[in-house]
This record gives sequence, structure tokens and C-alpha cells, in this order.
Amino acid sequence: MARRKEAGMFKATVLGAALIGGMAIPAQAQEYEKDREGLATATGAQGFELSATTAFTTDYVFRGVSQTDNNPAVSGSLDAAYGIFYLGMWGSNLDFGGGPAGQDIANVEIDYYAGIAPEWMGLTFDIGGIYYTYPGAYDAGGEFDYFELKTGASYTFGDAFTVGVTNYWSPEFFAVRGTGNATELAAEYTFDTMMNYFDPSISALVGWQFVDRGTDYTYWNVGLTLGFMENFAADIRYWDTDFSTAGCGGLDICDERLVGTLSASF
Repeated sequence: MARRKEAGMFKATVLGAALIGGMAIPAQAQEYEKDREGLATATGAQGFELSATTAFTTDYVFRGVSQTDNNPAVSGSLDAAYGIFYLGMWGSNLDFGGGPAGQDIANVEIDYYAGIAPEWMGLTFDIGGIYYTYPGAYDAGGEFDYFELKTGASYTFGDAFTVGVTNYWSPEFFAVRGTGNATELAAEYTFDTMMNYFDPSISALVGWQFVDRGTDYTYWNVGLTLGFMENFAADIRYWDTDFSTAGCGGLDICDERLVGTLSASF
């Protein structure tokens, strides 16, 4: 069981389809952005708006690393927006393996986020904070919960092509590994199909994760998203990192993988 405990701690050095700051994410839609690599923001909301998203994904991948030991995940988010302001929470199941006595290291993640998404001269900015929590986690080796400051900007050319950059900075990263910083470049192209029920797009992202007391690495993804019936989306995405199996602690959670996600937003 020590092998799987290492997987949980390893997120600190290596760390769902995250897109661009200020854009919705496909799997952790955000599903990402969380894009948690899907935390969804609501730019330019008219009045007070509430929204919710649920998603099923074949693998919860965060910055190129599986958080569910290569197994499926179910996630959900609840968001509120007023003008340029937004806040919300997002949750998913996890699998960080077992501890020395067979206890689960972590099996639930709940994130809280808030920020602003103003627009200026065609640019959409996203400035906010994300607090990652792991309720009931066995984190004797270091505190799992941590905070990140998110700053990003994106620009859309015409109505179809969007590019953006997002930075995530933490004063004390996952498992008490010192400061952490992740920078992501992303792009998305939305096709005009002249159809009312389908909204296809392609997107790609490359990111760099730096940790004060850990291993720096690069991760990337590319995928196709098909929106349909206004509230639903299907996403197929290829993920990879520059970690070898040895560099990933002997685990197979950092290598290339194809992830499928089905989400619904209301």
C-alpha cells in the first residue's frame, strides 16, 4: 500500500479538460477550465445568475496527472455570477490509494473559488482565488489543502478563435512543498456548422508546473468538444506529460492517455 500512498503525495510534484482562463472547462468543465483544469467563470452576467454542471469522465486528470488512479470520476459544480463577479464550488471523487494501515489517503476533493472577469479592449481577464480541499484525507505527511491565486487573460479573434494565458500561484503548495506556480497557454477554435443543435470546437493547452520543493514538469492536451442540445457537451482529449514512469515515482498516472467526458450544464 505504500506505493499508492506515494501516488497521493506525488501530486505535490506532478499534480480535469482545462482550457483558458475565463473560458469554460470540459471535464472538471473545467471541465476544466477546472479547467478546474474546469473552474467555470461567468463573464458579463446580466444580473444575478446561478448555474450548475455535472460531468462523468473516464479519468480525472489534473495538470496531466490522473487523480483517480486511471479510473472514472463524477464531478459537479455550482456557480453564481453578478456582472464581472463570480464564485462557486466544485467537487469530485479521487483515488490517492491507501495509507500504511490500509486507510484511504484521499477519496474526495472539494474546491472553492471566487473572482472577477472584466473585459477591456477586447481582452477578457480572470483574476481570482481557488482553495483546494480534501475532506477526510489521511495527510500525516503534509497538509493537502492549499490555495492558488489565478490570473489570466484571453482574446477572441472574430467569433471563432480564442487564445489565452493563465497563471496559478500558491504560497504553500499541496503537501507543504513550498511555493508552486503553473503557467498555461491555451487555444480554442469553434466551428460554424450552421446547425442549431451542434457546436463543435477543438482546443489545446500546454502548461508548466514548478514546485519549490519538488519536480518541475510540462504537460499538454488536445481535444475535440461537441456541444449539443444547448446544455450538453461531449469531449475527447489526449493528455501527456514529460514524466517518465520512473520520474512519476514508478506509477502509471503521468503518462499519455485518452480521456472522454460527458457533461451537462443548467
